[in-house]
Amino acid sequence: MQTLLVVLLIIVCISLIAVVLLQSGKSAGLSGAIGGGAEQLFGKQKARGMDLILHRATVILSLLFFMIMLLLTYLS
Repeated sequence: MQTLLVVLLIIVCISLIAVVLLQSGKSAGLSGAIGGGAEQLFGKQKARGMDLILHRATVILSLLFFMIMLLLTYLS
């Protein structure tokens, strides 16, 4: 059981890293917020298309990561 969970955890970790790296940056960092990018940073912009899919995949994979880690901790 633990071996299966560890293999699943590795797959989820690699997938989570890939999904996070595929996402585009939302702002130019601190310089964008100071130089007038605060409207973009605090404005209500909804993700569309691929950004929405990647955002949802990130949330799902991160929840899977934490659930598998808690299960592995409980079993060990």
